[in-house]
Amino acid sequence: MHSALFLIEFGAIILGLGLLGRVAGRFRFSPIPLYLLAGLAFGEGGLLPLGASEEFVAIGAEIGVILLLLMLGLEYTASDLVSNLKTQYPAGLVDFVLNAVPGAVAALLLGWGPVAAVVLAGVTWISSSGVIAKVMGDLGRIGNRETPVILSILVLEDLAMAVYLPIVTALLAGVGLAAGSITLAIALGVAGVVLFVALRYGRVISRFVSSDDPEKLLLVVLGLTLLVAGIAQQLQVSAAVGAFLVGIALSGEVAEGAHTLLSPLRDLFAAVFFVFFGLHTDPASIPPVILPAFALAVVTACTKVATGYWAARRAGVGVRGRWRAGGTLVARGEFSIVIAGLAVTAGIEPALGPLATAYVLILVVVGPLTARYTEPLAARLSRLTGPGEPPGAAPAVRRTPEPVTHGPVTHGPAGASVTARDAGPDREVPRDAAEAREALAAHDAVDRDSVVDRGAEPDREALADPEALRDRDAVDRA
Repeated sequence: MHSALFLIEFGAIILGLGLLGRVAGRFRFSPIPLYLLAGLAFGEGGLLPLGASEEFVAIGAEIGVILLLLMLGLEYTASDLVSNLKTQYPAGLVDFVLNAVPGAVAALLLGWGPVAAVVLAGVTWISSSGVIAKVMGDLGRIGNRETPVILSILVLEDLAMAVYLPIVTALLAGVGLAAGSITLAIALGVAGVVLFVALRYGRVISRFVSSDDPEKLLLVVLGLTLLVAGIAQQLQVSAAVGAFLVGIALSGEVAEGAHTLLSPLRDLFAAVFFVFFGLHTDPASIPPVILPAFALAVVTACTKVATGYWAARRAGVGVRGRWRAGGTLVARGEFSIVIAGLAVTAGIEPALGPLATAYVLILVVVGPLTARYTEPLAARLSRLTGPGEPPGAAPAVRRTPEPVTHGPVTHGPAGASVTARDAGPDREVPRDAAEAREALAAHDAVDRDSVVDRGAEPDREALADPEALRDRDAVDRA
């Protein structure tokens, strides 16, 4: 009976997640908020609390985190990471200062203490790689000039996780300074060794793992990932970081094949992870923290836009691309939930989980909107606030300036208009006698009241003859 109840509950969860994913795909937004809402509905205080399948959901959620980080590591090679560190580290520092500090300050203002401040700083700092990648694909921006800047910032954030997660784990475990330092040293040592091995022997590892049989490739890659993740966790290093480093070590055809095979599993267990996070959040605890979550979302959305704008400007991207880069980075998602989930499990602050849930729900919905509309909105505001193009904008097509004349625009040979560049700032030079007469008639009609009385009427015959006009001008100048 217990087994039957488990199958019914877990089957209902998977079916519901599939339907929610289809709804999100139809309206082209991330399914993460729907998964979180489903977890809230089936958790404690929800509409239909789970019982038999909760333990299996917890294991599936842990596998989901491991697969999320593994798949992210497969996107990059060790050489890519090293080059990004060398060229884009200033953008990573700006990203950390502008986006982690607001979370830490908010936790301290709420009276949650320094450990919760470190955790909330990570929640507000890390953008959602999964959501951002999906949004850029939906908007057709993969080939845009600002895309490498966005990816560089995401890679730097992922690398920082290798340092940040061990620190958070040690703090949540309540270990002392010495033990925490040892944990961090081990984490950095493991990360350094894996990067070195990936750089030096990545091809050897890939050949060892490689297989023409998809089944064997799937089993070897998945088994290696779980094994390394377990060893990393045993060494007080995050299992997710271990999986991320395994993904970095694999490259070439192995990485492509593993990505194709593991994508369905990643999507399945990642959805279970988001549900699991919602299961451990009481829906009644969200309304008291909705205002702080909304305020924090507004502040950190602005700081992410500023981060992307600055980084794209540093890379020489035009103004429109800068705004697109900033708007794309706003979304938060899986990483923020992972960090908050560690705190929820440790039980350091009851309100931290609901705040993180509300915060992610807000920004995972707002993120795709800012990615699409930040640049057009900035362009419209720029037109309203001042004339001309902002510095660094893409050069517009210049039109020939209209002549500044006292009469109608005249035309020379081949229909070419005579502009102020040809005639000076205030008048046009007549090209023949007929044009001279037209200019004189326009002059009399428009500017008769403004002509300064020089003591004589204009010499119409001289004005009608271009040669006489030039001779008279020469005499007047003399």
